[in-house]
Amino acid sequence: MESRWDREARAEQSVGTPFDFTECVREQIHLLGGVQSYGALVAVRDSVVAVASSNTGAVLGVAPAELVGTPLSRLLSPDQIDAALTLEQADTGETAVLPVTAGPHRRAFDLTLHRVDGRLVLEFEPAEPDRPPFTRFYTLVRQALTRLQRATSVTEACQAAVREVRAITGYDRVVAYRFETLDGPGEVVAEDRAAELEPWLGLWFPATDIPPQARRLYERNWIRVIADVEDPTASLTPPRLADTGAPLDLSRSVLRTVSPFHLEYLRNIGVASSMSVSLLAEERLWGLIACHGRRPRRLGAELRSACEFFGVALSLHLAALRARDEAVGLERGRAALARATETMADALPTALLEGPVDLLALVDADSVVVRLGDETAVRGAPLPPQLVDDLWAGLPASTPGRPWSSDHLAGALPGGWRHDGQVSGALVLPLSRAGDCIAWLRRERTVERRWAADPGAPVVLGPNGERLTPRGSAAVFLATVRGHSRPWTVTDATVATELGRAVTDVILRHAAALAGLNRELSRINLDLESFAHVAAHDLKEPLRGIANAATFILEDAGSEVDEVTLRRLRTVERLAVRMDELLNSLLYFARVGQTSLRRRLVDLRTAVEHALEIAGPRLRDAAMELRMPERGAATVDVDLDRFAEILVNLLVNAAKYAREEQPRWVAVEMLDAVPPGATEPVPAVAVTDNGIGVPAHLRGEVFQLFRRLHPQSAHGGGSGAGLAIVKRLVERHGGQVWISDGPEGGTSVRLTLPAAEDEPRQ
Repeated sequence: MESRWDREARAEQSVGTPFDFTECVREQIHLLGGVQSYGALVAVRDSVVAVASSNTGAVLGVAPAELVGTPLSRLLSPDQIDAALTLEQADTGETAVLPVTAGPHRRAFDLTLHRVDGRLVLEFEPAEPDRPPFTRFYTLVRQALTRLQRATSVTEACQAAVREVRAITGYDRVVAYRFETLDGPGEVVAEDRAAELEPWLGLWFPATDIPPQARRLYERNWIRVIADVEDPTASLTPPRLADTGAPLDLSRSVLRTVSPFHLEYLRNIGVASSMSVSLLAEERLWGLIACHGRRPRRLGAELRSACEFFGVALSLHLAALRARDEAVGLERGRAALARATETMADALPTALLEGPVDLLALVDADSVVVRLGDETAVRGAPLPPQLVDDLWAGLPASTPGRPWSSDHLAGALPGGWRHDGQVSGALVLPLSRAGDCIAWLRRERTVERRWAADPGAPVVLGPNGERLTPRGSAAVFLATVRGHSRPWTVTDATVATELGRAVTDVILRHAAALAGLNRELSRINLDLESFAHVAAHDLKEPLRGIANAATFILEDAGSEVDEVTLRRLRTVERLAVRMDELLNSLLYFARVGQTSLRRRLVDLRTAVEHALEIAGPRLRDAAMELRMPERGAATVDVDLDRFAEILVNLLVNAAKYAREEQPRWVAVEMLDAVPPGATEPVPAVAVTDNGIGVPAHLRGEVFQLFRRLHPQSAHGGGSGAGLAIVKRLVERHGGQVWISDGPEGGTSVRLTLPAAEDEPRQ
């Protein structure tokens, strides 16, 4: 999809200008290889000067050719070097300034320093001869901040800020500039200017005025000062670093030179000097305090630090004002959410699909669409079915409970959006990974904007060259913004998120209630289990007769029966025995569901020892080591006899399915585990071995009655009822049982045994 930068570059070409805007966008402004010439830069590695600006001779008294490759002590005394290193290691942010005397002439400088590319970068700015005392700046800033605190809105705070910054610095124009989005255009929301200058208040400036790489640097540096747009620039020697082959990174340099594109821009609007102070919100660029002077102006390091401090304080105050406004909106939304939660408690999902939950009272929108399973409901302004289908098809994948929003669907959806005239913005709350969601929709909002340049032709030929001209109220362009809805606020997203949590909570409560109903249903099914018990018992008598008849025929016939008949009679006998085993397992399985439990607290080791009376010989025959918990280390609330049956089945299975090589072991322990369908760990008994394991895709099947994963004769045979009986006994205790991987590739059968107040106890 064509980017905004590409569209604006195409707009330049359509008006016939040869200016290549894409070159400006791609310009690496932190690698321009020079500094403003009123100061000098030196980069040091291992106490040796590695890079020097071309003007060190004029500023510091030592030419760069003589300075590069020599010790830093040629410029600074040992005490000053120690002080500089201490300052560089301190947490002083971007405002660290050290007064020094440097060079052979011992001139006074303000030294700022930072580390980059493995080098210590020192920037020397000549100290002002009549430097005002710092207390003067401190008093001015303190008074300005006091007046700023009285502002009760973002606009008032910005207006107070530009007034105070102009009073402190003396620039001819100071404006507060707020960006619409992180990479969008900006609006002048406050201004203080000399009377003879034209007003810019309320004007919009294209996003191209501040390209992406410039915005990133504004996020890293609170302040940027350009002393003179006609400055010749002092280049760096050598121009590229020996180890990387790249120019020195000047991202954090206070003297960094200026892009030729930006210098043209400033000249074209009649600016000779400028200062920009970043306004950040959550570490992202929210806006700027932009200062313009009609004459060159160099700010001293202390005044620059004072302005930087003021920008930090203003950012914090603006954040507090926005947080207050958001809190008011959030309180209203939460009140509506509380009412909605009460309504949902007894009527989910009907409450969302059909009402009475008023989703439009939670988030202000024109329509809301709810999708739950195969059902879709539209509330508010009606929507064409095709629009709803296109919305579901175009929405990006997102995490349940985490809202996604856009006020410009045509630019946000991968395949574009062709319903701008009806819906231009969406706030979507995913409820599940299956596609269940709630989507609030807003219509297109057309807005008339006053632009300081024609947004359709951002570059035209001006009196001073090809660069984004003209600018100012004398050349206002009116344009209508289309395809956008009202923006979604932090409050909108927060209320949607909390609605998602409320829906999840209601679903969990319903699930708990359903589990109770399932337990009741299990009790009702006892009658069916009784029927199974009687049916199995009654089948054993005729089956016993069949087995006996086959045995008698084999004994009486002797050699008179042919081989085929003999083989068939033996098959009848074998199948009768097998059927008898299965019926015995079925009878036992049915009795398990009918047996009442007499629960008490039992030491886990005692329960294991109880189970070893039956399972012990099988473990010894398999040469398996048994690892048991220490006595008193864990207790379980169980019917001891039934719990011992669980352990017997699991220990015997561990012996049957042991691996061929030694060592072989099985461990019984208590640990914290997360049952299937849960999110929090609970205490569980684990019987873990290092045997042959159970494939992950078959772990649910092994708990089915008579389900074996191996041939009848393999691994000691058996009816396949053991794990089904384990599952029935665990569920009879109100718990869950599941299989996880063992630490050495074996099997870990885990079961929960929560206490139940309605069971008889001893």
